[in-house]
Amino acid sequence: MSDMNNENEFKTINPATEETIAQYTYINSEEATKKVKESHNAFLEWKLTSLEERGKIIKSIGQALEKKKDEYAQLMTQEMGKLLSQSYQEIELCIGICNYTATEGIKHLQDEERPLYDGGKGTIHYSPIGVIYGIQPWNFPLYQPIRYSIANLMAGNGVLLKHAKNVTGSALKLKEIYEDAGLPKDLFQVLVINHDVSDEIIANDLVKGITLTGSSGAGKHVAVKSAEVLKKTVLELGSNDAYIVLDDADIDMAAQICAEARIYNNGQTCVAAKRFIVVDSVYNKFKTKFVSIMESMQLGDPTNENTTLGPIARKDLREELHDKVQKSVEKGAKILCGGEIPNTKGYYYPSTVIENITPDQPAYSEELFGPVASLIKAKNNDDAMRIANDSKFGLGGGIFSKDEDKAINLAKNYFDTGMIHINSYGLAYPNMPFGGVKNSGYGREHGGFGIREFVNVKSITQK
Repeated sequence: MSDMNNENEFKTINPATEETIAQYTYINSEEATKKVKESHNAFLEWKLTSLEERGKIIKSIGQALEKKKDEYAQLMTQEMGKLLSQSYQEIELCIGICNYTATEGIKHLQDEERPLYDGGKGTIHYSPIGVIYGIQPWNFPLYQPIRYSIANLMAGNGVLLKHAKNVTGSALKLKEIYEDAGLPKDLFQVLVINHDVSDEIIANDLVKGITLTGSSGAGKHVAVKSAEVLKKTVLELGSNDAYIVLDDADIDMAAQICAEARIYNNGQTCVAAKRFIVVDSVYNKFKTKFVSIMESMQLGDPTNENTTLGPIARKDLREELHDKVQKSVEKGAKILCGGEIPNTKGYYYPSTVIENITPDQPAYSEELFGPVASLIKAKNNDDAMRIANDSKFGLGGGIFSKDEDKAINLAKNYFDTGMIHINSYGLAYPNMPFGGVKNSGYGREHGGFGIREFVNVKSITQK
């Protein structure tokens, strides 16, 4: 529902101040359909441009982001409350994605020749399929649309973006930057639409693929709607990533990294550390250090360079987070720090650690999208891995051990998740695949994998 009386209108709100930033109106079905057609018409020419020409434009998009980084960083922090320094980091990552795709993307899309068993010649050609529809969340206002759109534009496709409504300004700014950098007009379209019109876009004959980043529930809805019209999807969904602290870990290092991994982006990251599974023999030492670091996080204005933790992006999201904490406490969890909504303006929530976590609590089985850490004691290393895998999700995770060979073996052969960090944490790397398993979705982005998700792999043979 809208925040305004007219359900076709909504406003964006600064979560640090609760002040209105701007107001927007949803476009109707006819206007959205027109934008799809415009993207398709632009695609018909774009698909015939050379890989080299596409690469030049993708690189120029990175350069345009560099020129606009100050105003874009301010806008992202204003719309969803991330630390201003982290808005700049997000832009740098997006520039890196553009630079990687502009060069490496050409290699992944070039024709491949293979000899045939009967003496003929085979050619594998990666052909763009058309307009790709992306449904994206608010937590990384620039990175989320960049992640799928740059790969698909490089592949020769048209791209539609339905962004989360609280970062509408960031979405519209991206369209400006793309076209200022030389991308053909209308090839990339922003659709400011409601959910009903979104379902119509999925069914539109000119839309050839759908990619979504969001909750598991949203993923299931989009997967069903897409399957009804036989369209491929890529889904990057939620998670409750486990970071395992083994009995031989460097505890001081592990505690510091785990705290940073939990509160980055105000704790609102799909691939953030959320469950901290610590072996009994080092549990108390880790807990003392970890809670001390989490308690020291400075909650406040995200534009202040001394702040380490900004607000939750929306009021309803803060309420949902707090409700999960309270329900976990009602079922036996113990709050070690934080856990109370501060009596201040803005949608702030303190860095929080809870222990005595059991499988019937939201803190064990659900995603807590905010700076709340679930501290879980394991009997031994094997038990820690069992608990880590005891989840319906499987996006990311981490292992802390001084024996890196052992940690890598666990990561390769026993950890049932898509991305694993050894003695570290990370968000995304342009040259490494990004994606998960189980209820965290399917398909991959980055690392050359995303660029082939929505192409027609053509087999051409000749004698």
